[in-house]
Amino acid sequence: MLRQVLHAGLRTSFHALGRFVASHPVFFASAPVLLSILLGASFSRYRVEEDVESLLAPKHSLAKIEGNLVDSLFPVNRSKHALYSDLQTPGRYGRVIVTTRKGSVLDPVHLDTILKLHHRIYQMQVTVPATGVNSFNYSFSYLCLPDDKNVCIIDDIIRAMEEIQSARTSNSSVPLLRYPITQLADGRQAYIGHQLGGVQGWGPGGAARGPGTGARGEGVRSARALQLTYYLQARGGLMDRVAGQWEKAFCAELQHFAALHPKLGLYPSTSSSLRTDFQFSSVLAHQPLLASLGACSVLAVLCCSMRDCVRSKPWLGLLALLSITLSGLTAAGILNLTGATYNSTYLGIPFVMLGHGLFGSFEMLSSWRRTREDQHVKERVASVFEDVMLRFSGSTMLHLMTLGLAASPLTNMEAVRLFCRTAALAVTISYVYMLSFYSSCLVFTGYLETGYRHGCFCRRVPKPDRLDSKPAWYRCLMYTRYQDEAPTTNAPHVDSHLLLGCVRRCYGDWITNTYVKPFVVLLYLVYISFGLMGFLQVTQGSDPSALVAMDTATVLYTRAQQRYFSSYSPVIGFYIYESAPYWNASVQRDLLEYAKGFQRISWLEAYLNYLSDRNQSTSQPRENFTNTLRHAFLREPQFAHFADDIIFVERGQGEEPDVAASRIFLVAKTTENKREEMSVLLDTLRRLSLTSRVRFLIFNPSFVYLDRYAAAVSSPLRHSLLAVLFLLGLSSLAVVEPLVSVWLGLTLLSVQFGVLGFMTLWGVELDCMSVLCLISALGHSADCSGPLLCGFSSGRGESRTRWVRVALERHGVPSLQTLICYGAALVPVGSIRSNLTHTLFRCLTLTAGCSALHTLAFLPTLLTFLPPSKSPGQRPDGEAQRQEVECVEMNDSTRVVDQITTV
Repeated sequence: MLRQVLHAGLRTSFHALGRFVASHPVFFASAPVLLSILLGASFSRYRVEEDVESLLAPKHSLAKIEGNLVDSLFPVNRSKHALYSDLQTPGRYGRVIVTTRKGSVLDPVHLDTILKLHHRIYQMQVTVPATGVNSFNYSFSYLCLPDDKNVCIIDDIIRAMEEIQSARTSNSSVPLLRYPITQLADGRQAYIGHQLGGVQGWGPGGAARGPGTGARGEGVRSARALQLTYYLQARGGLMDRVAGQWEKAFCAELQHFAALHPKLGLYPSTSSSLRTDFQFSSVLAHQPLLASLGACSVLAVLCCSMRDCVRSKPWLGLLALLSITLSGLTAAGILNLTGATYNSTYLGIPFVMLGHGLFGSFEMLSSWRRTREDQHVKERVASVFEDVMLRFSGSTMLHLMTLGLAASPLTNMEAVRLFCRTAALAVTISYVYMLSFYSSCLVFTGYLETGYRHGCFCRRVPKPDRLDSKPAWYRCLMYTRYQDEAPTTNAPHVDSHLLLGCVRRCYGDWITNTYVKPFVVLLYLVYISFGLMGFLQVTQGSDPSALVAMDTATVLYTRAQQRYFSSYSPVIGFYIYESAPYWNASVQRDLLEYAKGFQRISWLEAYLNYLSDRNQSTSQPRENFTNTLRHAFLREPQFAHFADDIIFVERGQGEEPDVAASRIFLVAKTTENKREEMSVLLDTLRRLSLTSRVRFLIFNPSFVYLDRYAAAVSSPLRHSLLAVLFLLGLSSLAVVEPLVSVWLGLTLLSVQFGVLGFMTLWGVELDCMSVLCLISALGHSADCSGPLLCGFSSGRGESRTRWVRVALERHGVPSLQTLICYGAALVPVGSIRSNLTHTLFRCLTLTAGCSALHTLAFLPTLLTFLPPSKSPGQRPDGEAQRQEVECVEMNDSTRVVDQITTV
């Protein structure tokens, strides 16, 4: 009873709203246009998101807290001896991987060329500002991070190569270069595993060994790649702008140098490369999006057209797209006025609006064609609102529920949260514009139909007696059926629509055929099987380079790094952030045990060896241990660089300072699955830190993307799905029939399961872009299958097969029209050379395909033998009040006796 009362109240309210809109069509048509133009003028405030890490990394994670602690203890500006390119990530830097087409980078000719490149970069200058009397030339020596002698810190491999070049020039013996830890001329040990790649070492007896197979400190026979990093200081706004200009000049210099030396391959990367290449997808998508709009417009016009030129509504297809475009422009204007920023993930929002808006427009047009033609236009529009808007409002609520919960603070991924917040705003405005702008356009075309004017040219169509004298092409163009004209067949006039005629005469009978049903059920089992196969192989995609445009500096650099530098993990910082009794033998054993199995640069291990070489005990009183460390060990030239790794704190007057914090560097041996192994290593060392009596943490900048990434990516999807199921369960108590909620919930789960499984089989990883598509897929599948389920469940008094056919005619055709236009709009997106848009294209294509299968095949078949059952009773909700006109001819042998219209 409550459900009937609510239904009646909502239908009455929408009926009154339809009459109100039909009474004021000029206002509702012009107000959205004016509002869009006014808000569209705010694009002068258009801003692009600069911080990509905040978008793609989990917002709240332990790795970010650890990174802040590390920066406070050991800031990069404090390092005065050596930097590790994959551990320290200052604000600005330039990085390049140099590879050889043939031979080794250590060959004399290549080594000389690389050192020449280094000197050119070192001497390169940028002028800021470009013109004017206040211009100043800035070189790398002015912008670099200086050491304790006020000389720029450069990579250790450069010093090693200069030593090799000097030895060759003087015809002396070439110093042996070891890998991954080598010893420089000053006696200092340096880790070069991240600077030298594709290394082949000398095995026992002088035999060559494969890349990355060497033991600790084996001799280097050849190397295919070399990585150089140039760190810049960014002190204040001016220096940051100068550093940005230097990065651009750095890339230009490398491009020019590569053209002069074709035997070398150069792959540059800077601090702004990821941001530039991530946002470059939006630039590449401009023309394909226009092509998508054009293809969708053509098919929307065709889907709204009929043979009857008066009842054909081609302009409504274009006006539906115009309504979606205006709502997008309004949403963008609101974002600009509120100071929001844009990023490339927003490329998916137009397709969320397109699917939802086209569904509403085709449903309204289908309902319009089922109204009585002898009614006034206002009454017909009111009947359309009464019939469609309840379902359309329900699907809009599902969209807002899924997107709204994913946009809440519960979401730990900033890119997902911003996308869903913006998409929710756009869907809301699209819904309002569909009720106002598109509905008023339906009123105008209704008046054209009432006046028997051509649906395309708006010209009044002559009656048949005047039309007979016209040429054949003119009669075909102006074909219509006047209301007072006797029909030539017993079929209603809506059959002149091609898709509806195919569904009514062919597809509806075929899909409900007894012999077809087993094959459809078998197809569904195959669908579930392949979906399960892909579901069990889901992998997370935490690599930011998988979301940038193809053939960009970031992608090329990442490929070269994976190819030549995958033998070892990035340098991991092992930070002891509290004072510890380093002089205690058991603490020393624990710390050495933790570092066992890693390649390491450890001040503690070097200090203990230093004491052992001098026949001193490693277990000394605190004062002696610290005094020898400060005044003997750290003053040796080969150990002076360890001063960067120890923080002393004064204890009191006359007492030796205490070691407040320290760090060592660890490098693990890895295979091809480098990121997965790093994630496992992070979890293992984290668990160890909880039980250790020495308080330590580990950090590498890549941990920011790895830490809790799987939970951060999947939780918005999980929350949205649970929210939808809760909303369906709650609405079944008062608004929707319980079985409709059950069927719709199962359909959404089935579609999500299929999309997730098939996208994995298609090579799509679970990253923020694929999760955004999965969240929007919930609303899209509800748009397609919801009306069909409501139409079927509301039928009474006839067989299941009969009501499946009726539901396909009334709601399956609009869903099919939406899917056709939506699919055509997706085709140009697949041609964009971007990893992000490839993920978008594949996920949205699978969403459309799985939704089409469920709406047009699986549900029509399953509903013919599964609940809800059909019992005698009233006709469908709304149909009891809607009058369906059926024209029947009664003939005798000579003439038409009468035309009886049954209501």
